[in-house]
Amino acid sequence: MTITHKLFVAGALLASALSGHAAYHAGAPMAKPMPDANKAASVPSNDMADGEIRKVDKENKKITIKHGVIKSLDMPGMTMVFQVKDPALLDKVKAGDKVRFSAEQAGSALVVTTLQPAK
Repeated sequence: MTITHKLFVAGALLASALSGHAAYHAGAPMAKPMPDANKAASVPSNDMADGEIRKVDKENKKITIKHGVIKSLDMPGMTMVFQVKDPALLDKVKAGDKVRFSAEQAGSALVVTTLQPAK
């Protein structure tokens, strides 16, 4: 086998592997860059998400919310656990409450920054 033939075969194998990798990730959402953790994000009220409280964990300062799309985080609707910026927010809600809220990325955590009853 000549060196040219070996290079051709190696190139074909590499191209095949790369196209398979690209096809595998074609449907995956692109990661957004992490915002500066020290920079406060202000969320307009029309950017607030709708949700339903599933669980309030005052001891760990966390809240589980079944929510719709969170535009500011480019996040689809799902049920997930959030930390809260102000633990006093947890005194205002209970499981089953319909709410509007905003959240921001703080390091690797998602943090609820505002929480109010849905109208």
